[in-house]
Amino acid sequence: MSVRTFHGGRLLLALTTALTGAVAVASPAVADPGGTPAPAAPLAVAFDTAAARYDVPRDLLVALGYAESRLDMHASTPSAAGGHGLMHLASTPGVRTLDEAAALTRLSPAALRTEPAANVLGAAAVLRSYADQAGLTAATRDDVNVWYGPVARYGASSEAPVARLYADTVYDLLRVGFTGRGEAVAGRPVAPRRGGLERAAVLGGIGTLSTDYGPAAWAPASTSNYTVASRPGSHPVTHIVIHTAQGSYSGTVSWFQNPAAQASAHYTLRSSDGAVTQSVREKDIAWHAGNWTYNTQSIGIEHEGYVDNPAWLTDAMYRASAALTRSLATKYGIPKDRAHIIAHHEVPGATHTDPGPNWNWTYYLQLVNGVTGIGSGTVIASASSLNVRSGPGVSHPVVGSVTDGATVAVYCQAVGSTVTGPYGTTAVWNRIGTNRYVSDAYLLTGHDGYIPNVPRC
Repeated sequence: MSVRTFHGGRLLLALTTALTGAVAVASPAVADPGGTPAPAAPLAVAFDTAAARYDVPRDLLVALGYAESRLDMHASTPSAAGGHGLMHLASTPGVRTLDEAAALTRLSPAALRTEPAANVLGAAAVLRSYADQAGLTAATRDDVNVWYGPVARYGASSEAPVARLYADTVYDLLRVGFTGRGEAVAGRPVAPRRGGLERAAVLGGIGTLSTDYGPAAWAPASTSNYTVASRPGSHPVTHIVIHTAQGSYSGTVSWFQNPAAQASAHYTLRSSDGAVTQSVREKDIAWHAGNWTYNTQSIGIEHEGYVDNPAWLTDAMYRASAALTRSLATKYGIPKDRAHIIAHHEVPGATHTDPGPNWNWTYYLQLVNGVTGIGSGTVIASASSLNVRSGPGVSHPVVGSVTDGATVAVYCQAVGSTVTGPYGTTAVWNRIGTNRYVSDAYLLTGHDGYIPNVPRC
């Protein structure tokens, strides 16, 4: 292996300097009106530095971080699977990326866990070491498609379908493009060289499907992580428990397959498109609630993401999860209400906070009860565009805009601050995307206020 290492003190000083914005190694910056280049954002410097030092394609590195965490350090709190930081470096049975990063960079585990620049550098070092072991050379490393094997290995899954799911997620992000936390990666054609994983089952595609719930893929948890039973004969199924995974979709599925996890859930939902994977049969008892009685009498549903970041809570995931919950409630005779469809933190004795304050119970329960319509409207702005806000009211930050005359989907409607516009004065706000709201006073929907069969939120 030919990965270079550096003296810990000098490298940590360089990284600290980079985070202050005092280093010139950075992405091209936009000039201000006076002609002085604006300093690059600290995260951009971290990716620039790591990509250059270890000769890892920068966009690939960013895409891996985005898949793992949406580029969020989560206040240095580890994921449910024990991963740290925006690159999810871990030191758990079967996953030693944190230990490998410490050996390769000579940075302390504490710095790798808590410092964004160190965390990114550590991930780049590990990826490069995997690339060297896979035989990638200086002549081939610029081709992002040859990094598929090292990326899949970084995901640390013991099962080929989940390893493929992990790497495919990263390459799908490169294909479609994404933005987040100051990073913008443009989409481009990709043709990843999957090697032996080309033959692996595609979860949610042509792979093995669940026999309990048709739309779900089947990726069984380790038998060390659940209890075999014969429900509902052995135990009544009376509740559905809603969780936030505190991790990525593929990482959560993979963690349930790790015998060291000592945890599992029946189903996991993906943020981007609402894809579902089943890990434990409904007849069996998943270890998800932290309360044995509730484990025996409930179905656990995990949702990709973190409780402190509402960006994971997409309409696609809400709707796919609600369809699953509606099916389960009908099958087991569970009332479709908040007394029986509960948050993990509502389980007696629970020490968790998920699904967290950003979970929209009003929206979810309406979807579960069959109010699933999607409305449509035309933007009528008093200017060339209309501000989009992160919540239902003018006190929420502006997160974008929509052009006058644009047609938008309305996923749900909420009460917020009162606004006067071309269509009168109203307190109704329309959710047109994940954490994206516009006032109904500027939207021609064909209805006065609420749209029939579109849920409240």
